[in-house]
Amino acid sequence: MLVSSEAVLGIALVELGLVLTPGPNMIYLVSRSVAQGRRAGLMSLAGVGIGFLVYLLAASAGLATLFALVPEIYVALKIVGAAYLLWLAWNAVRPGAHSVFAPTELEPDRPRKLFGMGLLTCLLNPKIAILYISLLPQFLDPARGHLGLQSLTLGLVQLIVGVLVNAVFVITAGSIAVFLARRPTWMRIHRYLTGTALAAFAIRLFTDRARPLATH
Repeated sequence: MLVSSEAVLGIALVELGLVLTPGPNMIYLVSRSVAQGRRAGLMSLAGVGIGFLVYLLAASAGLATLFALVPEIYVALKIVGAAYLLWLAWNAVRPGAHSVFAPTELEPDRPRKLFGMGLLTCLLNPKIAILYISLLPQFLDPARGHLGLQSLTLGLVQLIVGVLVNAVFVITAGSIAVFLARRPTWMRIHRYLTGTALAAFAIRLFTDRARPLATH
């Protein structure tokens, strides 16, 4: 077997934890689903899924090797990503802020723009970049053969988990929005939990000194 069941379970759990932690993908998908409906959310999710695939193919082609050879680029990516997450955290808790599930007036976007924004949001998501550059290589085993194929296999597991869990958020976003709208205290708690989770992940990025591992 190319990858072990432990590696498959490990990367699935890592991805599940990342998806459940509020980030750019969730914020965009939920806000678009609440404002424009499930169809718009699913179209945006299609773009996110392609973004996952782009990272997967890049990692399998040796992106992690590049960052291992030029760690300064990797460090710069983490700093920019952490700063972006802190900005999202502040926007979640600042006075007058709204929960990601709060109904908002957004201009309806065409399917092409929904897809494109989903793709762009995923490609600029520091959590996904760190997953493929740093975390996924931890589950590779040189004794099992070609590391690129292992990376591709485990990346597909991540992609499937990520798309399915995000699809649940898209489908249930409207119901959750109604539930929270009738309970202002819960809405406020959700905002602070979101901000705290984003800030915690940003601090983790700032303080993490792990180096990316090569996949070839």
